[in-house]
Amino acid sequence: MTEANWGDGALSPEIDWRMSAALENVPRGDSDLAEVTSLAGAVIAWLELDPTHRALALLTPERALVVDGQSLPKLSGEAIAALAERLPAEQARARGKRTPARERQGEP
Repeated sequence: MTEANWGDGALSPEIDWRMSAALENVPRGDSDLAEVTSLAGAVIAWLELDPTHRALALLTPERALVVDGQSLPKLSGEAIAALAERLPAEQARARGKRTPARERQGEP
């Protein structure tokens, strides 16, 4: 018999930052091609966009994410920003990027 998990972890299970994800509706040279990378890479790429392109971007993970009890098969705008808040510092640091949380804390 398996045991149910009803704690906070059930509402927001650990995010697999290595899963594939596509970042769509962003310029790539002269075209708007989707970038397929890891979920962490897609979130970091979104953070590098200007506000106009951030608003238009669509993030599609390999599997739906469950955040605060909601299943999110696609994310845009504020949902990607909220996901960026959860990006582990080591993921961003490995790519030399600052997450919004690191910026608020004054981390390099």
